[in-house]
Amino acid sequence: MFVPTDTTAPLPAFIWFHGGGWVLSNIDACDTLCRIMANESGCLVIAVNYRLAPEHRFPAAVDDCLATVRWVFAHASELGVDRARIAVGGDSSGGNLAAVVGQLCQAPPEPQLVQQVLVYPLTDIAGSFPSMDEYADGYLLTRGALQWFYGQYLNDEREQTDPRASPLRAADVSRVAPALIVTAECDPVRDEGKAYADKLRAAGVPTKYVCYPGMVHPFLSFGKVLDDAHAALELIAATLRTVAQR
Repeated sequence: MFVPTDTTAPLPAFIWFHGGGWVLSNIDACDTLCRIMANESGCLVIAVNYRLAPEHRFPAAVDDCLATVRWVFAHASELGVDRARIAVGGDSSGGNLAAVVGQLCQAPPEPQLVQQVLVYPLTDIAGSFPSMDEYADGYLLTRGALQWFYGQYLNDEREQTDPRASPLRAADVSRVAPALIVTAECDPVRDEGKAYADKLRAAGVPTKYVCYPGMVHPFLSFGKVLDDAHAALELIAATLRTVAQR
């Protein structure tokens, strides 16, 4: 957990799911990012070390992330958290997991979320979008790498259209929490992030969508050297501050 410098309890909470294609990375890799988000937003940030593929394939990561949200709600008083101000977020595959958890928490008895922050989320494993062809190679994240990650995560191709793997395929998103969706222009998954923003808006969900020109898939991690990464972090923090002030 990452505690903000202002520790006046009860605090809003932001549960963060790291990226890495459901295969790589851990909470240590997002340590700096989580510290920044905690201090800039005033939220208690909780990073989740969900199980990784291929040892733990779909839907293990989904189960772990949902279980964490349930646990935070159940233990909110012990954590000094206001259970009425809990948000989720993630980047890349973590954005996928945040979107899925947001859908699974649409109605009681599941916990009710107040915000979701999806950073270049993977929303449709089975889809075909222009950005996937336009930026298939040469922009850090490649189509080949994505296909490899999908193969490690899923048990078979039939799961590609399961909404818990491809949240864009969900039939009903009308009761999910308000969303901030951030994408990068030079990213093969850009268009599926935009498509999910459009789906939420069409369902009446308050949604802010921002695409950063010239940026590539992992740009949020480069806040010390990229102005747009710093700007995106500021946008996320500002969005979370609105949660903190409710």
